[in-house]
Amino acid sequence: MLTPATSSRKSELSAHGHPIFPAGQMLPFTLVTLLFFMWAVPNNLNDVLIRHFMKSFAITRFQAGLVQSAFYFGYFLVAIPAAMLMRRAGYKAGIITGLSLFGTGAFLFWPAAILDRYGFFLFALFVIASGLSFLETAANPFIAELGDPDSSERRLNFSQAFNPLGSISGVAIGTAFIFSGVELSDSQIAALKASGKYASYLQGETLRVVKPYLAIGALAFLLAFIISRVKFPVTRSSTAAAGPHSGDNRLIHLLRRPFFVFSVVAQFLYVGAQVGTWSYFIQYVQEYAHQPEKTAGYFLTGSLVAFAVGRFGSAWLMKFVPPGLLMGIYAAANVVLVTIGVTHPGWLGMWALFLTSFFMSLMFPTIFAMGLRGLGEDTKLGGSLLVMAIVGGAVLTPLMGLLSARSLASAYLVPLGCYAVIMVYSFVGSRLLQRSES
Repeated sequence: MLTPATSSRKSELSAHGHPIFPAGQMLPFTLVTLLFFMWAVPNNLNDVLIRHFMKSFAITRFQAGLVQSAFYFGYFLVAIPAAMLMRRAGYKAGIITGLSLFGTGAFLFWPAAILDRYGFFLFALFVIASGLSFLETAANPFIAELGDPDSSERRLNFSQAFNPLGSISGVAIGTAFIFSGVELSDSQIAALKASGKYASYLQGETLRVVKPYLAIGALAFLLAFIISRVKFPVTRSSTAAAGPHSGDNRLIHLLRRPFFVFSVVAQFLYVGAQVGTWSYFIQYVQEYAHQPEKTAGYFLTGSLVAFAVGRFGSAWLMKFVPPGLLMGIYAAANVVLVTIGVTHPGWLGMWALFLTSFFMSLMFPTIFAMGLRGLGEDTKLGGSLLVMAIVGGAVLTPLMGLLSARSLASAYLVPLGCYAVIMVYSFVGSRLLQRSES
């Protein structure tokens, strides 16, 4: 007779009998999984901030795109220092440091709004992203290592499935509390300027960002305190025997692994595609479907719901379909959908871009877990390089902004090219991984 515990244990096994969840370590697993929700909130609030800052600071689409540049350069510059800290002090120290930086950056939104300086906001976003770089450099490899290595892709997809729930929350918070719903016509702006009230209107719009970020910052500090009181397990990379590649040679050793390098490139392109798609989606809906900003924000929220469904669904489908093959099929679907978004701007193009969120959902965790396969003592360094690849969001989003001068639809040629390369990575790269493991 099966006890409930035995039945639950069997339900956690994949088709090949590999457990997904780590036995005896569910508390740290749960707390770190919560981080995937936490860092998604500011990530996707950026999509709202881009549109909001265009209005509150009266800046161009390209200038507003610097929000993503400041944010993702934080990831890029801090990932290696994060890995160095964690090599000495462990994943837990990295997580607490990350949450502290996250909270500090969120609190900086208050003086930035009072001073009404766009550059101060960009600095605050850089500090937030520096904290998130610590969190992602720690959390992704920690989850991948915490349990059976043969189920690492499924386990990381499961934890990452809580990331889009944070994304949905971020966009919903921004749409409800940051967007005022007031969209002035040119004549109304001229009237406010004539009466000397336009600057006051812009300042009021800027101040709307303060309360949401203060609440998020307080939650980050609370979670840092809770994690500081919990004992974390020793992981495989922490106990791996030192090999012949140590010190600076570790980086050279990693860069000589073709599949790992391909993984870093694929991650760079994926994040650029994801961030660019969502950053300009609200404006795409406004321009081609002729909907107001709040309605466009709700469409983006719906797209993120599709992203969440895709994450949970992918974790289940990987019981039956190899991760590389499933990702290749999803990448091919997105090539088709983005092509429709570029060539048929309007309601059809909008719905096509809406659906790309479902098919992009499995890409980040799957590329991350596949890239870390077999790295052993180099796992933390490899994880930091994969996190540095998040700089794709800083590089490709402004590029889309430049292309949007021609037309907003043509800007989506950038994610189209990214998905095409990811499709090649999925089908060809996974074969490289199989050969390297054989």
